[in-house]
Amino acid sequence: MFPPLRQALALIFLLGFIATSSANRFQAYAAEDKVVWSDQEKPIVDQISGLRKLPDDVRARTTRDLALTIRQLPITPNKLRLAGELANLSTEGDFGHDTLQEVATTLVAALREQPQPAKDGHPDSLYLELASLVRYEHVTAALDSPEFAAAMNELEADDVKRQQADFALQDLQGKTWQLKDLRGKVVLVNFWATWCPPCRKEMPDLEGLYEKFKAQGFVVLAISDEDAAKVNKFLAERNIRYPVLLDPGRKVNEEFRIEGIPKSFVYDRAGKLVAQSIDMRTQKQFLEMLAQAGLQ
Repeated sequence: MFPPLRQALALIFLLGFIATSSANRFQAYAAEDKVVWSDQEKPIVDQISGLRKLPDDVRARTTRDLALTIRQLPITPNKLRLAGELANLSTEGDFGHDTLQEVATTLVAALREQPQPAKDGHPDSLYLELASLVRYEHVTAALDSPEFAAAMNELEADDVKRQQADFALQDLQGKTWQLKDLRGKVVLVNFWATWCPPCRKEMPDLEGLYEKFKAQGFVVLAISDEDAAKVNKFLAERNIRYPVLLDPGRKVNEEFRIEGIPKSFVYDRAGKLVAQSIDMRTQKQFLEMLAQAGLQ
């Protein structure tokens, strides 16, 4: 899941590899904290850094094994960093509920060992990461913590704002789309960017589902905060026919509380927010989301 404001970090060279993700926390740690990984931690860093290169079934097993390995590490700030980065990557697709549960349990253990203070009145991002796994991926987290409770409350408040959200944005052809004008249709709002590998990975599935269901009143609105020239160049190389909208001032991103991409939100024909994803989805996962809006 990629926070858009960290794109510059994508060029930092760390531990012999160039990461593809602007959200890679290892890069942030290296740039800001001068982190030194122990000999025990370095193999874990390498494995986490290589997760996106693995086939999904191998990635699922590796993610689960990494969660168990991190849980056994000594209590250090690096343990919490590793648990957080693994959680951040664990939702990029469908790696199974059991895998996500192990990842969440490891993050719970690390936060219990090293509680993090609130920052500027908001819970630390790792509590929000855990709360997202609980609220949207339906894992359990046995963490009796006011910071975790605050994170859960913050996500609930964000969802209330998303339910009430409306916007009017132009697509690449100059047509204006307004969310509330689409009542009577099933609408999937997708936040993405050209530089985001998981966004690119899910686009063919979104296109296939758009073609399959558009005759039933299904609309995809893909929103990018980039400029038109960059988006047009990117799409010229791909067969994407669903509407792509531009949000250069990020007003709609802010209205939807988007701090990481890709994210998708499904509204049913009555305009009710019925499903959402916190990261990349597979075709199967998208179908499960659409089924909640009555599309089969």
